[in-house]
Amino acid sequence: MSSTNQSSVTEFLLLGLSRQPQQQQILFLLFLIMYLATVLGNLLIILAISTDPRLHTPMYFFLSNLSFVDVCFSSTTVPKVLANHILRSKAISFSGCLTQMYFLFQLTDMDNFLLAVMAYDRFVAICHPLHYITQMSSKLCVLMVAGSWVTASLNALLHTLLMARLSFCGDNVIPHFFCDVTPLLKLSCSDTHLNELMILTEGAVVMVTPFVCILISYMHITYAVLRVSSSRGGWKAFSTCGSHLAVVCLFYGTIIAVYFNPSSAHSTEKDTAATVLYTVMTPMLNPFIYSLRNKNLKGALRKVVHRKIVSF
Repeated sequence: MSSTNQSSVTEFLLLGLSRQPQQQQILFLLFLIMYLATVLGNLLIILAISTDPRLHTPMYFFLSNLSFVDVCFSSTTVPKVLANHILRSKAISFSGCLTQMYFLFQLTDMDNFLLAVMAYDRFVAICHPLHYITQMSSKLCVLMVAGSWVTASLNALLHTLLMARLSFCGDNVIPHFFCDVTPLLKLSCSDTHLNELMILTEGAVVMVTPFVCILISYMHITYAVLRVSSSRGGWKAFSTCGSHLAVVCLFYGTIIAVYFNPSSAHSTEKDTAATVLYTVMTPMLNPFIYSLRNKNLKGALRKVVHRKIVSF
């Protein structure tokens, strides 16, 4: 094994989701439709929140940030899949692969942090409604989002630099549709123990800590709802958390299935299916999940769509 840090591999080949031409055509159309739906849905959410003064509250501020992250998240992988299909190419450069991996780490962490921040927002709104305006000040909201970006960027940079130090001597075929960390580690001819250790320790802490905060927030929310004398009023308050809970379950379920299993338990087919869920499906479903259960947001979206139709 070479002791140098220089890689002899200059590009990787992404096999995609299928090798059958007919299936590739169907998957191309599905990915294109889902990507357009993701971009359109999330941009409409951002536009509706920014143009409706009634939605200038912490909850919708965090939701607009989540929508922005989802657009970027989906744009990190799907356009490359579509471009490779059109160009009849499977190649991605070494630097392009590391760049893609960096943004995947960063935006996954941002989704993770924003879901935790939104859970805290619901906790304050339900458990301390009289202090909501003072506790969830604009300055605090901006600081929480900015802190999330800084932490996510540093974490992504750490794992990308650790990957960049590895050598890739021969096999450059990735049985995936993007540069995910697990298949890349399998291709390396260097010692990957440090990378795996950091994923299971520092990476796990970054992912698990917000998840624990979400659990604690909802434990307090549930306790507060059960204490309300009017069960109807209590569950009406709890119902405002339904959309957030649905997104949390979808996001963390797929993340845990892919990244927190023993390496021997990894299956290429199962991993690919799970990553499609959290990189393509979840960003597409988020705006629908939030808008379908929110009257204020639905009203703002109708105004935006009507205004665009009239202007057109």
